[in-house]
Amino acid sequence: MSIAKTFLGLLEAGPSHGYDLKRGYDQRFGQDRPLAYGQVYATLSRLLRNGLVAIDGVEPGGGPERKRYAITDAGVADVDLWLSQPEAPEPYLQSTLYAKVVLALLTGRSADELLDVQRAEHLRLMRELTRRKAGGDLADQLVCDHALFHLEADLRWLELTAARLGQLREAVTA
Repeated sequence: MSIAKTFLGLLEAGPSHGYDLKRGYDQRFGQDRPLAYGQVYATLSRLLRNGLVAIDGVEPGGGPERKRYAITDAGVADVDLWLSQPEAPEPYLQSTLYAKVVLALLTGRSADELLDVQRAEHLRLMRELTRRKAGGDLADQLVCDHALFHLEADLRWLELTAARLGQLREAVTA
């Protein structure tokens, strides 16, 4: 996710301090990976340098002065462009999991066991996300659904691969 674009979108609601942007980002998008303050201010510096935000005011604080940032017309245009463009689907053609299966077969290790352990981990995470979804608000439910659908696709791949291990073993060791 583009932190810079997300900040610009959050600033469209009105000028904000870096701390408030971080809090808004973490609440809406970063519950599992909150932003570091250094990342917030580095991003704001880049946006300022590129003319996408401007300093809307400076206030004294307990430490350094607190700058309030506002989106510029160029920033609004940047968000418009970003929101109008589709995201490229990620096909996962070079998967670490696939590499592990092939290496297990090449080295004489149990690819069946590897797939079983991975299946158990996927199911564990799916149970955790399902619990989180049940207790979450709409935003949390949608984030969990997205992750669950990807995990379901991975499980289908695990089952298909397990069913074809004999064929894959022959192809890899030939």
